[in-house]
Amino acid sequence: MKQVQFIAEISSNHGNDPDRCLAFVDTAAAIGCDAVKFQLFRIDKLFAPEILEKSPEHRARRQWELDPALIPLIAERCRKRNIAFSCTPFDLEAVEILRPHVAFYKISSYELPWDGLLAAVAATGKPVILSTGMANMSEIGHAVTVLRRHGCAAPTLLHCHSAYPTRPEDCNLAAIATMRQLFSCDVGWSDHSVNEGVIYRAIFRWQAAAIEFHLDLEGRGAEFAAGHCWLPDDIGRVIAGVHDGFIADGDGRKAATATEEAERLWRADPADGLRPFRRIRKDWTPGT
Repeated sequence: MKQVQFIAEISSNHGNDPDRCLAFVDTAAAIGCDAVKFQLFRIDKLFAPEILEKSPEHRARRQWELDPALIPLIAERCRKRNIAFSCTPFDLEAVEILRPHVAFYKISSYELPWDGLLAAVAATGKPVILSTGMANMSEIGHAVTVLRRHGCAAPTLLHCHSAYPTRPEDCNLAAIATMRQLFSCDVGWSDHSVNEGVIYRAIFRWQAAAIEFHLDLEGRGAEFAAGHCWLPDDIGRVIAGVHDGFIADGDGRKAATATEEAERLWRADPADGLRPFRRIRKDWTPGT
């Protein structure tokens, strides 16, 4: 089993603040992430005018927009911190803005049915990760076909559940294996559960190739109150635990290790069943 890729999703927790954006990159690198992902959208291009006219809530999301001028700054900070930079485009113009800067594109579950967007990111030749929340297998299969037809031969899929936060009983992690078999793709888990057990299970039982998770710095981001964002110390422990889990696999041979050799002498002696072996009892002193 290969190591899993951890992707920190910043979503709209950046506040369009340059210093905060860079702090997210630094934090993601410090806790062991492989990539950091932002979102590039314009509300006028994200929602239909009929919705914006009727909904103050949707219009208020303008404050969540990321200034495109920050993209080069974020990408440069990622290079300095040796962490991959990715960003989700929500319109065709965003695809071109991001092209010089991203290591890979990420497509949102909500944009999965949009063939034009899938074709545009695939045609760049860059890797593509596609979230699949809400989708059925037919819709996912169609999206994978579109990506491959337009130049992305090996997309990565992310299984997820588009409720924020997601209850463990709704995660259906077994779908990771189903999708991997049906579509011959790497498949990971986009987490909205904020549950350590769910992430460990996705990796060590279902061999998730990547874990995407929503990150906030201190609980003051725009999306933190919704309950689907991790804080750095919490997800950092998970990432460290996963890395330790891979190290713990070993080589499969059963034998005493160098760190066990001293303890071997303290096993029960076969002659009388007492510890330690009789040959060291006479000369043993405390502290040796």
